[in-house]
Amino acid sequence: MAETINSLQDLKSATAAPTQEAPHYVQKLDAQGRAYATGKRKDAVARVWIKPGSGKVVVNGRAVEVYFARPVLRMILQQPLGVAKRVDQYDLTVTVAGGGLSGQAGAVRHGLSKALVAFEPELRGVLKKEGFLTRDSRVVERKKYGKKKARRSFQFSKR
Repeated sequence: MAETINSLQDLKSATAAPTQEAPHYVQKLDAQGRAYATGKRKDAVARVWIKPGSGKVVVNGRAVEVYFARPVLRMILQQPLGVAKRVDQYDLTVTVAGGGLSGQAGAVRHGLSKALVAFEPELRGVLKKEGFLTRDSRVVERKKYGKKKARRSFQFSKR
């Protein structure tokens, strides 16, 4: 049967569970000294490799200025590096497929954030606080039967 607790000191000793340490993250690199991560957004999936370098970014074999022509999309890509104060310190090689350009940019940002944490685990707190490590789970709602789109009905006519 359980012990009877008669004083506050007994209560403290009974409830004092061993303190659990925060998980310790370690650097994960491949044979070429690169960190790898997969990022996802909507239907887009991005595979991202980073290595120390001069800030060169290659997306699907093309320069980032060619692939992501809109400045807003390039800004989305650079957000994790800016928050971590690592602009122009890493070379990025990205393979991205699926979805549209906006979803692909979000997938690359997610993958880049995860790759930065794999390369420098101490950046995890900064990137997590900004929300870059969280996968944006919003996807397009499916079309339902009897409807024109996901929620749009056909036009009603009384006669």
